Amino acid sequence: MSCLLRLIDKDCLTTKEIKMDRYDNSCPLTQKQLIDDHFMRQRNHMLEIAAFLDRMQRSVTKNGEDDFRMQAFHESLKELISDQPDKVKRIQMILSDPEIEPLVERDVQGAFGANNPNKQGV
Repeated sequence: MSCLLRLIDKDCLTTKEIKMDRYDNSCPLTQKQLIDDHFMRQRNHMLEIAAFLDRMQRSVTKNGEDDFRMQAFHESLKELISDQPDKVKRIQMILSDPEIEPLVERDVQGAFGANNPNKQGV
C-alpha cells in the first residue's frame, strides 16, 4: 500500500506531494528540515530531563533510586543513546505494562507510567 504525503513549504507557501510506501521506514523530511522544525522543542525536553535528574541527585532523602519507574527511566535513557533503530518502540515497551488481562479490581486511580515488576496481582 502507498499513501500520499503533502508537505507544505513554509517559505514558498507551496505544497509538494510525495508518494510513500506505507511500510517504508524512511522520513520524507531531510535532517536539516527536522532540525529546523523540531530542534527547539527537543532541546526543551532534554533540559526538562536534565533538571529532573539534577533534582533527583540533590534530593535530601535518597529513597527513590530503586523505584521501578526510575529503573525504567534509566533503561529508557540507555536505549535513547543506542545506535539501534526503532528507539521509540523499544522505549514504549520499557515504559508500558505488558499485562493484557484486565484487573479484577482497579488498584489505583491513575497510571504509573512504567511497568512495576513487583506488583501484586489483584
